[in-house]
Amino acid sequence: MVDIFAALHYPDEQQVTFAVFQLEGAVRSWWNVIRQKWEREQTPRTWVNFIREFNAKFFPPLVQERKEDEFIRLRQGAQTVAEYESQFTRLSKFAPELILTEQRRIWRFVQGLNVEIQKDLAAAQINAFSEAVEKAQRVENARLQVKNFQAKKRGFPGNNSGQEDENIPPKFGRGTGGVRMPEMSPERPLRGGSASAARGPCGYCGKLNHSEDNCWRKEGKCLLCGSAEHQIANCPARLRERQGTLPPTTTHPDQSKGDKDGSKVSSRVYSLEQHQVFDPLEDVEGKNLLNLASEGAQIC
Repeated sequence: MVDIFAALHYPDEQQVTFAVFQLEGAVRSWWNVIRQKWEREQTPRTWVNFIREFNAKFFPPLVQERKEDEFIRLRQGAQTVAEYESQFTRLSKFAPELILTEQRRIWRFVQGLNVEIQKDLAAAQINAFSEAVEKAQRVENARLQVKNFQAKKRGFPGNNSGQEDENIPPKFGRGTGGVRMPEMSPERPLRGGSASAARGPCGYCGKLNHSEDNCWRKEGKCLLCGSAEHQIANCPARLRERQGTLPPTTTHPDQSKGDKDGSKVSSRVYSLEQHQVFDPLEDVEGKNLLNLASEGAQIC
């Protein structure tokens, strides 16, 4: 009503008439009593007198004290800066003596903000209340962006990074040629040893997926076929393969490279499919290891 009076330039008596016209029910009955009182006492019908009578009835000192205390204890808490500013402005009219100057108003507003926002505003030069609100909102937005970025980086709920990672098959070691081999579980070990042996390296040669009791290197066996009568360099199966009388041999995967005396021997290969295996005997003669880049091959 006060804004309407200012816009339409209502005089005092007309302001009271307009306000009274809006009253209904119990408030209208209250006004009838006040109007008769003013007529007896010849009280001027001004807006100031009307506000004094109205507040004495419907806004007593006890209520005013509660509203003032609510303003003093106002803090941002879980509210946004915009929500806190709205509450601050609404309650500030109940304690006008606490915000007599612009600087006191700014100071009380900043004191009610959350500590992390206060810290970022501590070094800021603020001369107007609207400027304090704007800077507080900018700090709030910046901190929210950092929080969301960190949440996505850590894979917190609310982003899809964790779900996407679960759909990507695990990578395997070098030499697979881009092929992802099936996982080897303890219940079904790849090699011929026990399930417990598949979980740790051999105690003799340090290779995985077989135990020391089943180590071909320790027993001096051929690392290609497991025979104790010859070494891999003289393995008949390898010789026949080179002559073209046998298909490429898939080696036993549970034995590591090397002969019993520690000399350099060929790499052994297992594959999900049949692939051409290159001649590894050159490694025995001291040359470079095979570069097995064939798709689907695994260097043991």
